Order: sequence, then C-alpha cells, then structure tokens
Amino acid sequence: MNDRAEVRPEGAATDTGDAAAEEGKNPLLLALGERVRTLRARRGLTRKQAAMAADVSERHFANLEYGIGNASILVLQQVALALQCSLAELLGDVTTSSPEWLLIREMLEHRSEAELRRARIALTELLGQPGGDAARGGRIALIGLRGAGKSTLGQMLADDLDLPFIELSREIEKVAGCSIREIHDLYGTAAYRRYERRALEETVQIYADVVIATPGGIVSDPATFNLLLAHCTTIWLQASPEEHMARVAEQGDLRPMAASKEAMEDLRRILGGRAAFYSKADLKLDTSGQSLGQSFAALRGMAREVLALPA
Repeated sequence: MNDRAEVRPEGAATDTGDAAAEEGKNPLLLALGERVRTLRARRGLTRKQAAMAADVSERHFANLEYGIGNASILVLQQVALALQCSLAELLGDVTTSSPEWLLIREMLEHRSEAELRRARIALTELLGQPGGDAARGGRIALIGLRGAGKSTLGQMLADDLDLPFIELSREIEKVAGCSIREIHDLYGTAAYRRYERRALEETVQIYADVVIATPGGIVSDPATFNLLLAHCTTIWLQASPEEHMARVAEQGDLRPMAASKEAMEDLRRILGGRAAFYSKADLKLDTSGQSLGQSFAALRGMAREVLALPA
C-alpha cells in the first residue's frame, strides 16, 4: 500500500457508537463518507475491493466512510478513480459548474420522481436522442442483481416469443476478446464499462426484436443505462437479498462477495445503492418466494402485453 495514501483518523465514534463522539463528528466528513459508501455500493464493490483499487488500507477506507478520516486531496483523488467518478462528483454535485447548470438545477430541485422522469424523457426528445415505443421496437431487457433469474427466465421468454436471446455479458466478452474476469484484471473497471457500452450499442443496432439479459451493474454507468432505457422495454427482476444470495450460491459462485466476511451486508448495500436506478425500469417483477414456473408465467404475461401479443 502507498504510505502517502493515508486517511488520518480523528478521535470520533468508537465501535460502541458513543453518542457524544458521534455528535462531535465533522458534518462535511460525514457527508463525504456517506457519498463514498453510496458510490461504492452503486459500483458493486466491497470495501476491500475499493480500498485495493484506491491503494489505501481497508482500515483507512473504513475511516473515510464512517466520517472519522480526514483524507488528503491526493487520497480523495485515488478514491474517486477507484469509484469511477470525478473528484467533483465525490465531493459534491457538478451542477455548480455554470450558470445554466445552476438554473436547470433550481428548476429540478424538490421535484417528484415522476416529474423528473417526465423531464428526462422530454430532454431526450428535445436533444434529438431516440426514445419512445418506436425506438424500442420489440426489444425487452431484463435488469437486476445476479441471482434474480435474468438468464434463465430470459432464455425461457425468448423461446416462448420465438425471439433471439442475448446475454450481454457474453457479448462483452466477444467485443473484448477475453473473459469478464480478464477484462477487470487486465484493463480495469473503466475499460469494462466501455466494452459494455459498445456491446449494447451493437446489440440494439443488430436486433429490432430480442430478449436481453443485462449485467447487474449496467445501471452504474448513466450513459449506458440511458441507452438501454431508450432502446428497450426494461423489466426489473427483483428478489430479496437472501434469495439473491441463495440463488448465486446454487450456481457455485459467490462473486463479488466471496472474500468478504460481511457478504450479506455488502449485498444489501449494493442492492440499496442500485435500487433507485433499477426502479427506472418500465416494469417490475418480484420473484421472491415464487417458483420458476410462477415467475415465468408473470414475466410472459408482461412481455406479451408490451408486445401486444395474445396471452
């Protein structure tokens, strides 16, 4: 670890949650820590993975997240790179960069999610970007965490509708010429996001009618997620954290939580960090407590209604 990349802990709350120490924490450091946790969860990284990527110790990274670490600007830059965001985004929002940004932000502040959704769709049309039913064609994309059933249910749905089935992770590997693990190990997460975007672009160009199973972290890149929302009818396959974990374990793979002692906590945080983005899907299907047959019947009904096909 880089000795200079150190978050210097300040005397603050202990593990016992001392109320007086908690009250004495710096509000700016608390807000920064919460933002770091949110960005880490959104990227689907454990604290250990993020600390390694930022070249700081896991203890120092934890101090930063809990608001008891006074990090240098160089450390924050390393953390921002590890979380694939700008330093400005890590410290605060970028909508202070110009008068127009400020005016737009003022108009959108305190709006409901429904109003913000309408504003986003209107901006998409205003800026000449494709969107709406015509641009989506017969493409159905399944989103959600690993273990939600995207691959299994997606293949079943494609067979039922007599449509091609595309597992986007496999297309990413074709574009990159190596496995997903090798992409991350050799080139890093930023490169993976570029390959993911290119694979999605090629898929929507080639197929007007298709069922797509997307990687769980596709919502982490706003540009790629916007592309998906514009060109596909999206369905969020939901499940409880416990069921997600159980299903992934049944597949014999606990990535990305295999090395974590707090696997369930990490999973809950990842789901919490991404839920607001998954909720932008056109439709939602909760598969918790449902058999494969029950989940497929519900998904089939949704898809056939979207495509105006007989049930």
